[in-house]
Amino acid sequence: MAGIYDGKPPMKHEVVEPLAAVIKKHDLPQEHFELLLHGREFDLEDRLPATLEGMKNYADFTSTPLLKLALKIEGREEKEAEVREAGVSYALAGLLRAVVAHSKQRRCYLPEDLLKQAGTSQYHLYDGEDFDKIIPVVKAVTEAAATKSNLLPAKMARMHLKHIEKAGYNLLSSRLSYPPAMMALRLWTSGLFAK
Repeated sequence: MAGIYDGKPPMKHEVVEPLAAVIKKHDLPQEHFELLLHGREFDLEDRLPATLEGMKNYADFTSTPLLKLALKIEGREEKEAEVREAGVSYALAGLLRAVVAHSKQRRCYLPEDLLKQAGTSQYHLYDGEDFDKIIPVVKAVTEAAATKSNLLPAKMARMHLKHIEKAGYNLLSSRLSYPPAMMALRLWTSGLFAK
C-alpha cells in the first residue's frame, strides 16, 4: 500500500494491480486502507473484544473505511455519522451471522464480559456447547446494531437483524439457514438499485 501511494509501480499481483488502478482513478485516501489494516490486526491477536463497545469499535474499524471507499468510488458524499452508523450496523449483523462458522474456526468476536454474564465463554462455543446461553448476548449485540440510516448496508443489516430476532436470537435456528425472505426484492422496491 505504501508503494502505491508513493507512486511506485505496483507489484505484479492479481489484486494489487487492479487495486492500484482504482486508487489512482478515484483518488482514494490512504487513511481508509490504513484503518482497515489496523482493524484487521485484531484478527491476528487471537482474542475477543472485552466489551460490547470493543466489538463496536472492531466493527467500525473493519467496515466503515470500506464503506467510505465504496461511496467515494460511487462519487457520493454522505454524512460521517450516517456512514459510521451504517458501517457498524452492517458489520455487527455480519459478525452475528458468522458466530457459528467462527466458532468452528476457534474464533469469537462476541464481547467477553457479556459471555461471562451469560455463564459461558468462547471455549464452550468452540466445543459446540452453550449456544442456548448466548441468546442474551446475541440480543444485546442486535440492539447495539440498530440503525436508522438509509444507506444500503444499513438496510441490509436491518433485514438480517430482524431475521435473527424472529429466530428468537438463536443462532442455531434452522430459520437462519436461509436469507431473509425476498431480500433482493425488498431492497429493489426500496429504491436502492435506482441510485
